Amino acid sequence: MLYPINEIFQTIQGEGVFTGLPAIFVRLQGCPVGCPWCDTRHTWVVDPARQVPVSQVLDCSNESDGWSPMSGAQILASFAELGYRAKHVVITGGEPCLYDLNELSETLHQAGYQLQIETSGTSEVLTHPSTWVTVSPKIGMAGGLTVLPNALARANEIKHPVAMMRHVEELDALLASVQLREDVVIALQPISQKPRATQLAMAVCIERNWRLSIQTHKYLEID
Repeated sequence: MLYPINEIFQTIQGEGVFTGLPAIFVRLQGCPVGCPWCDTRHTWVVDPARQVPVSQVLDCSNESDGWSPMSGAQILASFAELGYRAKHVVITGGEPCLYDLNELSETLHQAGYQLQIETSGTSEVLTHPSTWVTVSPKIGMAGGLTVLPNALARANEIKHPVAMMRHVEELDALLASVQLREDVVIALQPISQKPRATQLAMAVCIERNWRLSIQTHKYLEID
């Protein structure tokens, strides 16, 4: 299977459970969700006219809408070619779960990598059983997609963006009828690091014994 790769780069994971861990990010092109605050809008459309050579998506983090088709074996080989030392791989997007990730995840797990997927929960999660799945549920977005109960049930981590109490209430309603993993991590992430959103997220996390997820990569000004 060939995956539409927007970029592959090595950095520090800036948010969620694995904050601070060196990681290789593999960003896939394509996303129909339409989040208004999205900072990767260039990944939304898989335009055949924007297909580029593999060399243009390797070891870079940019805001290009170019993409290159790569197999799981090619993606794995690129890590060695680039001299990457991180053993944690983050598959992100766009919306990576638009694609069947079983082949790619199997390839990476067999090679000894720890794998994490970051998804909106609006597509079925097809991946290796050992993959850490982070669902950041996107509710009422412009794309009109619903968050799937089976995606939430698969989640190891539910990381919800919040700006106001309404967003917390939406999460409560979403989770009310879903059987979650007993060990699932629920985290609130202030949208755009706004002070009011941060104070709200902190208060709710303390009250409910949830986790606060700060986008530390934005404070550090790294990708």
